[in-house]
Amino acid sequence: MRIVYLHGFASGPGSRKGRYFARRLAELGIALALPDLNAPTFENLTLSTQLAVIDRTLADTAGPVTLIGSSLGGLLSVLQAIRDRRVERLVLLAPAFRFVERWSARLGDEAIRQWRSRGTLSVYHYGLREERTLGVAFLEDAARYDEEQLVRPLPTLLLHGRQDEVIDPASSIAFAASRPWVTLKLLDTDHGMESALDILWQETAAFLDLAP
Repeated sequence: MRIVYLHGFASGPGSRKGRYFARRLAELGIALALPDLNAPTFENLTLSTQLAVIDRTLADTAGPVTLIGSSLGGLLSVLQAIRDRRVERLVLLAPAFRFVERWSARLGDEAIRQWRSRGTLSVYHYGLREERTLGVAFLEDAARYDEEQLVRPLPTLLLHGRQDEVIDPASSIAFAASRPWVTLKLLDTDHGMESALDILWQETAAFLDLAP
């Protein structure tokens, strides 16, 4: 079984959740792949470039594959599963569903217009701990993708915080409602979910049937 952790937007493979999962899996003798999705550069980032990183990560893998995705990594996990039959299980942590709709609403029409006009948007990169510019291709490319295209039965654990201040848990509730193979659990935590790391692990280990 190949397990890959996909970090969120403006994060990296050194994220606290990624390192936590890597440590807990290592205790069971299981290696966790932690690809850096900031490719080729953060400014030139798109969902397509990130999916290409996942493809390269899985290039030597025949299957099966389990993807654990946090926030934007959760959305990418679903998008990869849509096009890759090797993906047999998903663990989604506050996935960034309805991505373009949410970003457009958060930024507003004027900010979107300026982004398109200037070609870049200033974004704080939490992994690098500094401001970085992000090309408008990121927004335009994201419009090509839709998580609703995942229609094949695929065992999925979806964990979302009730106090998520970034992504409304209603998007996860709606996603799970039309997919009986999705197990949704709402937790008393925020978007970062760092206060619930042990719970995330317990739920994931049980879902993946990992020995204690």
